[in-house]
Formats: sequence, structure tokens, C-alpha cells
Amino acid sequence: MWYVYILRCNNNKYYTGCTGNLEMRLERHNRGQVHYTSDKLPVELVNYVAFKEKYKAFQFEKYLKSGSGIAFRNKRLI
Repeated sequence: MWYVYILRCNNNKYYTGCTGNLEMRLERHNRGQVHYTSDKLPVELVNYVAFKEKYKAFQFEKYLKSGSGIAFRNKRLI
């Protein structure tokens, strides 16, 4: 499975990512091993969506980072 996930950082900003191993990726975020979130710890998992296909997961992640995707995220996912 592939996961698109949304984290809330300690500065109340959101981070959207995609991974094949959600548990390990969250550990890496909270250990400060992910550049973008390393100075925004702790992070909290707000939502995630599972996909069978890697390509569809990456498409959804890209959408969530677009203007209309951010609006969708704010209205429906957080």
C-alpha cells in the first residue's frame, strides 16, 4: 500500500507527503530526519489516505499541494 499523509507541525502549518511505509516515515519525521519538518517538531498525523497503486498516490499528493488541493484539504481532510 501507498499512503498520502498530512501532518500538522508545531507551528500549525501542514506538511503533505507520500510513502510506502507510513509508520517508519512518521518515526523519521519525529526524529528530525526529514529536512522540512526537522525544525517544526513535534508533528502530528492529521489524516492519511491509502492507495494500492504508487502512481495514484503520487498524483493525489501532487494535487493536495496545488491551490485547489489545499482548499480541498482544508475543507474536507483536516
